[in-house]
Amino acid sequence: MSSLPIRIADTLKQFGAQVAYGEEREVEGTTLVPVALVAFGFGGGGDDSEGGGGGGGGYVVPVGAYVGDSLGVRFQPNPIALVAVSIPLVWVSGKALARIVKALKR
Repeated sequence: MSSLPIRIADTLKQFGAQVAYGEEREVEGTTLVPVALVAFGFGGGGDDSEGGGGGGGGYVVPVGAYVGDSLGVRFQPNPIALVAVSIPLVWVSGKALARIVKALKR
């Protein structure tokens, strides 16, 4: 009989990310379908004599919604998710630009 972390790892993927679509909703004549990024991970370890352990975690980020109205269907991004994604992107871009400028000055 294998331990619980090994059984969990065998039945589930170790990690993954996918896009999840919520149920279609009607709000004031506009049809909305929420969209989220779902990510998760599991891990475990140990040996026969000392025991073992495991853990896991996950998160869901609402990235926006598909909106259908008289103008057609379009994707409306979640502004908070855009800011959360853009902060590390701007930071990394700034660090890269600083290194490029420093290299060109030599």
